[in-house]
Amino acid sequence: MPQIPGQGGRNEDPADELVRSFGRQFKIFRERAGLTQAELGEQLGYGEAQIASIEQGRRIARPQTIDRADELLGAGGVLTARKKELALARYPTFFRGAARIEEEAAEYHQYECLVVPGMLQTEEYARTLLALWRPRWTDTEIEEMVMARLTRQAFFDHKPARTGSFVLEEALLHRPLGSKQVLRGQLEQLLLFGNHPNIEVQVMPTQVADHTCLDGPFTLMTPRDGDQVAYLESHGNGRVIANRETVRGFAVRYGILRAQAMSPDRSLRHIEKLLQGEL
Repeated sequence: MPQIPGQGGRNEDPADELVRSFGRQFKIFRERAGLTQAELGEQLGYGEAQIASIEQGRRIARPQTIDRADELLGAGGVLTARKKELALARYPTFFRGAARIEEEAAEYHQYECLVVPGMLQTEEYARTLLALWRPRWTDTEIEEMVMARLTRQAFFDHKPARTGSFVLEEALLHRPLGSKQVLRGQLEQLLLFGNHPNIEVQVMPTQVADHTCLDGPFTLMTPRDGDQVAYLESHGNGRVIANRETVRGFAVRYGILRAQAMSPDRSLRHIEKLLQGEL
């Protein structure tokens, strides 16, 4: 998401001008339609201050809001044409390259050892993680990034169907970030995703003696018309790796990780037992 000048002491983000430019266009179409900010907000289900924030480039409108505004203001598709750019602007700068690949990926595979992957997070879990970040994000920044994470889950409803798999360290299933209730909701969501026909969730037992990846999380993505890539992320930095030999090494390790982890069925039973307090 864009870093707003003067907020949080962060440097200017390249996407800031995109968001401001959209806001200027939004305002032009609103004024041409003869509507006040309050009048348009009422029709969109927004407050006057929220419309002002969009026009000033301090808030990114949701995709459905852009669609509705384009229709109400007679923008002829000018506003909706920028939805994809604005969706990417919700993400931190370092993640945008990976987000573009993710959108077009036919396969998505991830190993995670610290927290539940963003692709699988509940709204409450995502908001909790972002609120724990230091230096702190503003409330507006947090809401933008929560929305971006939830939007990523559309990956699993895509037609034709896409394939996803996740290997999660058992320890992160016990970490009550925010509260035990937040964790419980997240575990329930993992069960739902694990029962999705195109997703497999596996748990890596903490007691496993033979572990092929002790140097951190990674993601593998395969575009429909391209070669598989790897993505690494740590401490607010992300890197897409396209070198075939390097990616092949990650793919080999991921295959071994899946063999070392609990099977998908056993993993779901394990999560069920956690929810029932049997572990």
